[in-house]
Order: sequence, then C-alpha cells, then structure tokens
Amino acid sequence: MTTDKSLESRGTLELTLAMVLSGTLGIFVVESGASPFNVVFFRSLFGAVALGAYALARGYFTDHGFTPKKLALAALGGAFIVFNWAFLFKAYEATSISLATVVYHTQPFYVVLLGALLFRERITAARFGWLAVAFAGLILVSGVSPADPGSLEGLGFALLAALFYAISTVITKRVRGVRPHLVALVQVLVGIPLLLPFADFAAASGLGSGWAWLVGLGLIHTGLMYVLMYAAYQKLPTAKIAVLAFTYPAVAMVADWAVYGHHIGLVQALGVPLIVLASLKVSFAKSPRTAVGSPAPTGPTTPAPVPAAPSRR
Repeated sequence: MTTDKSLESRGTLELTLAMVLSGTLGIFVVESGASPFNVVFFRSLFGAVALGAYALARGYFTDHGFTPKKLALAALGGAFIVFNWAFLFKAYEATSISLATVVYHTQPFYVVLLGALLFRERITAARFGWLAVAFAGLILVSGVSPADPGSLEGLGFALLAALFYAISTVITKRVRGVRPHLVALVQVLVGIPLLLPFADFAAASGLGSGWAWLVGLGLIHTGLMYVLMYAAYQKLPTAKIAVLAFTYPAVAMVADWAVYGHHIGLVQALGVPLIVLASLKVSFAKSPRTAVGSPAPTGPTTPAPVPAAPSRR
C-alpha cells in the first residue's frame, strides 16, 4: 500500500524533474534559431499533439467537464498564455536567459495586484511590504541603464510576459471541474490559429536542425513537462510546490552560464534573493478575506511560467 510519505516523495521527484526541464526551455528556444512567434506557433502545434495523445490514451475526453462558459474561459486564458510565451522568448532574444527568467518571476505579484483590482481582494500590510521588497529586488536584478537599450527592451518584454501570465492565471482559476491537461490542451490549440498570422513559414523552412529543438519544445517542454507537473500537484502541499518551483530559475541561470557564458553581476545577484524571498512570503501568506460578492480564492490550477505559484512556461 502506498503511503502518504512515499506519494509526496514521488511528487517531489516529479516536480523537480519538471522544473529542471523548464530551466532548459531557454536553451531550446535560442538553439532553434526561430523567431519568437515561430517558436510559439510550433510549440503550440507539437504541444497540442503531445497533450492530445496523452489525454486520449488516458480517456480524459470522456466526461471532460467542459461547458461553453468554461471552454470560453480556457480559450481566453490560452490567448494570454501564448502571447506570454512570445514576449518571454523575445526577452531571451533581447537580453540573457538569466535576466529574463528572474524578472519573469515577478508573476505572483501581478496576480495579487490583479486580484485587488478586479475582485476587491484586500492586500494586507505584510503583502504590500513584500511587494515593495520584490520591486527593490527587481531594480537590483535589472542592472540596466538608458545606455543599454537591449537590456531595457528585454526587461520590458519579461515584465509584459509576467503580466500576461498573471491575467491568464486569474482567468483560468475560474475554470473548475475540468482536468488541467484538457485546459492546457485547449490553450495550446488556441495558439495555433492565433499565432498563424505571425508565423513566417519561409524562414521556418530553412531551420534545418532547429526543427529538432522546436519538436523538443512541444513534446518535452509542453507534453512531458506538463504531465509531470500535474501529477506532482496532486501529491504535494502548496507550500512545497512553491519552494520547488524555484528550481526553474536556478537551473535556467546555471544553463545560461554553462552554455552561453552569461551570468548576472554582483549587484544583480543581490536582487535575486529579495525576489525569491518576497515571492515565497506572498505565496505562503493566507489569502485575505475577499469583499462580499467577489470570487473566493482557489488553489493551484493549470500551471503557467511559471515561479512561486504553479505556472505555464
């Protein structure tokens, strides 16, 4: 008989593997040689094949739980997810994977702010204080100046990607009673027609070995990685998920240094623990009581990239 302890150990291994894979995502994007929009288009295409095959094999299409409203919400969340990917990949292109990844991890704070703006969720003094700490860390990590337009552009793309992720999270949390694999499948399917006008097939035809990296993004970083994450979420408490999620930026920074020789400076390094600590504090804090009539906060749902909270990268 499987014990709770062995289940948690298995979940820890699954989520750690998923986060390690997530940390290599930037390498696959850069090595593909494709434009950000081509990368997202083909990631959506190959990812849909992988997730669709898995859902079919597991029988998830039976009693799927979708209603027209839930399907519309999943699709809307998918629109923000695919453009979140596009802006993140453009950040990789404009700056380093390390910088883009760390800045991208401001996502949980956007979620808190959007909750306050849209659903009148109260921001406690403690949460507001940790938001200020994260902002200070962001200033240190960015380490950019007006004389470095490339880093400024990359910083902007990473922040925009984080905002789009947060919007998708707020929307997707309203999709209840549907397997997350199916929600993710809908979202990558939405990306195919949505990114089609931006895809450059003439450029894609000359990628050569870059196709292997694109297929890997779909099968490994969308299919296998999502399956591992969803399996782990069922076995782990939210606090442990939040801690293990930081394996992702750690691996991304090491991979960026090992493959491309990129590393953040001393001043930037001082900002990393500030963002990590603030993100963990915000994630562990009890949700404040919401105003009358506003939706109650929900637990982890479909991941996005994800950070101290489950994320879709």
